[in-house]
Amino acid sequence: MSADLRQAAADAIDAPGTSEGLWAAWDALHRLPTAALPGGPVVAVAAHPDDEVLGFGGTLARLATAGTEVHVMTITDGEMSHPHSTLVTPQQLARTRSSELRSALAVLGLPDVRPVRLGVPDTQVDRHEAAVAGRLAALLRETGAAWCAAPWSGDLHSDHEAAGRAARRVCRQAGVRLWMYPVWMWHWARPGDPRVPWGDAALLRLPADVAALKAAAIGQFVSQLHPLGEGAQNAAILPPEEVAHHTRRFEVMFR
Repeated sequence: MSADLRQAAADAIDAPGTSEGLWAAWDALHRLPTAALPGGPVVAVAAHPDDEVLGFGGTLARLATAGTEVHVMTITDGEMSHPHSTLVTPQQLARTRSSELRSALAVLGLPDVRPVRLGVPDTQVDRHEAAVAGRLAALLRETGAAWCAAPWSGDLHSDHEAAGRAARRVCRQAGVRLWMYPVWMWHWARPGDPRVPWGDAALLRLPADVAALKAAAIGQFVSQLHPLGEGAQNAAILPPEEVAHHTRRFEVMFR
């Protein structure tokens, strides 16, 4: 991604977002076709620890209840979420976010899942896309995965897009079915947005108890939900208006 495109994407994410009320009032969203729960084994890919829970956590909980074999791969440790903070180092954030993810997976009913951590530098996944693809291909072979879930390749976050591109290429070659989950799209897009492939979208519905588990799992990411301290450099990455997009009674996948 060029510097200009990267800045434009950052500006879209940093700008005031679309309210959850607008999404909730858009009838076409609720009329999307409903997808069946995937069979296993399933590999969930995340660019940062929390992406898989925000975009796919309710379905992970449903898979856990169904006894489906689940594997998780985190490409980065999310260590650059607060690059200008003087209160916490990137190394500390990496450890914290890894711990938060393990706690979130336990809440979702997956306490024995140990995420595969690639350790790619946060914000630089596009520079390591070929290596990520190689590691994912190996994991799909090792696990005999039938399905893969990965960040949507149009999410306007460079790391998410690179993760999605790598997953799409590998899954196509391996014959593994791929679903892509959006994360930041709900912030910068609007109902009916022509940049979004609504024709490829489907709903994964979440019973009330599963939606509650997902909300509790999201709550484990304290470093992202609450300010680290005073000042903009320590601000929350996921304020309540963003979390609202991910605590619905359904998740959206692009097929």
